Amino acid sequence: MTLKIALAQINTTVGDIDGNAARIRGFAQRAKDLGADLLLTPELALCGYPPEDLLFRPDFLKDCDAALDELAQSVHGISLLVGHPLARDGKRFNAATLLSDGVRAAVYCKQTLPNYEVFDERRYFTPGETPCVVELGGVRCAISICEDIWEAGAANQARELGARVLLVLNASPYHIGKQSLRETIVRKRIGATGLSVVYVNLVGGQDELVFDGGSFAWDSRETLCLELPKFEEALGIVEFVDGEPQAGEVAQKCADEAEIYQALVLGVRDYLGKNGFPGAIVGLSGGIDSALTLCVAVDALGADAVRAVMMPSPYTAAISLDDSREMVARLGVRYNEIPIARAMETFGAMLEKEFAGLPSDATEENIQARIRGMTLMALSNKSGALVLTTGNKSEMAVGYCTLYGDMAGGFAVIKDIAKTLVYRLARWRNARSPVIPERILTRAPSAELKPGQTDQDNLPPYEVLDAIVEAYMERDLSLREIVAQGYIEADVRKVVRLIRINEYKRRQAPIGIRVTQRGFGKDWRYPITNRYDDLR
Repeated sequence: MTLKIALAQINTTVGDIDGNAARIRGFAQRAKDLGADLLLTPELALCGYPPEDLLFRPDFLKDCDAALDELAQSVHGISLLVGHPLARDGKRFNAATLLSDGVRAAVYCKQTLPNYEVFDERRYFTPGETPCVVELGGVRCAISICEDIWEAGAANQARELGARVLLVLNASPYHIGKQSLRETIVRKRIGATGLSVVYVNLVGGQDELVFDGGSFAWDSRETLCLELPKFEEALGIVEFVDGEPQAGEVAQKCADEAEIYQALVLGVRDYLGKNGFPGAIVGLSGGIDSALTLCVAVDALGADAVRAVMMPSPYTAAISLDDSREMVARLGVRYNEIPIARAMETFGAMLEKEFAGLPSDATEENIQARIRGMTLMALSNKSGALVLTTGNKSEMAVGYCTLYGDMAGGFAVIKDIAKTLVYRLARWRNARSPVIPERILTRAPSAELKPGQTDQDNLPPYEVLDAIVEAYMERDLSLREIVAQGYIEADVRKVVRLIRINEYKRRQAPIGIRVTQRGFGKDWRYPITNRYDDLR
């Protein structure tokens, strides 16, 4: 006896209930044409994930319910397992419903609600309490949703009820190393229960989150039978013979740099595309951060949809202009140079009396950054294109950025990319085609806001800075623990202090793509007003 289960690795849009339903119908038809008996969709596929406070709106829940009924009536010849929100008895549930022959044949409500990192499901949902096992093609299958498989309870319930297969609907966001972590958890469940697993994951960008797909099937002997490609929509079919999944196509794994870059490209493409922006504007500096941001924008949107703007000051080195001109020529994007010297002179004259007798300092440097930010935002207002900011995680951590200046914009592409990783990604991108001039990769980084300036005038070397940021911010290590790893105490104190005092800046920064296990977004919630002293 055979059973064919299709995995719909789809890119949904939060709130686009009709569009998501149409996408599910399209994949159902394709799966039916390939002989599939059942189509699995990702977690909350009908409304998109995460719907956040839309779940508090009764009309939103009613619209989801109506769309589920329409799906049941409009899809024939194949069963569907659809993720959706469910309102029942005054409570909300994260549910999966089996649609078959025009009716709701079974429903399962997620039991384990995550409330860590970027997840906040206990704010919205009540945990389910009842397992759900259905028989499909002679195979007893248990329905499970995402976090359920990360704990033992739901899988153990399924085994006790005689299930042989776990059908797992997921909206599992990407971070570096996430797929290996998923595989470890799944193999642990298989080893403990003897169940095979079919795991379908969402793909696409949703604000700061990127869902990477990578859906898979494992048999009861912990053998990978099927794996779909990452960062793209895909339909996969796994065939079960006598209750065991058979070997199928397994997507080729790629290096971390390739995955991270794909995540950035998908995040930019979906943020602009799903929000209706006609294109992007990137302010170039001749440095590595803006160069990488421009590459990502072009790869995500196409050269015709991207505009690069260079805004030289009297402190801008000639090589910065030369390298920027060379890069935009290689990429084929629209390019403008708008010098800011006259604006600097105007601000200087305006503030001359107020600044009389005071030495030049970061104030004048910040004015330059704000002139550039205002210029980019003016171009954005006129054209409708979105300004992509170019600041990296290292800068965001220590406040090496200017409010209303280089932080001005709508989407922060490399906000979660440390400076050392910026260089790795740039070299990876250049290995595909050499679009970034080599000099950008080798010259000392500089904001070029005063003569002879380099980033390391005020900061430890980026290798040291990034390691300290990662230890303190991503792993919650104390000053003492970081120093014990061999770092100079003065460097650690300086970096930790800068992280602490610049929270007010990060709160005002645009959202950006998350690629690490902890970014400066939903999973970083430190108070701005804060007297806790962890430098003592």
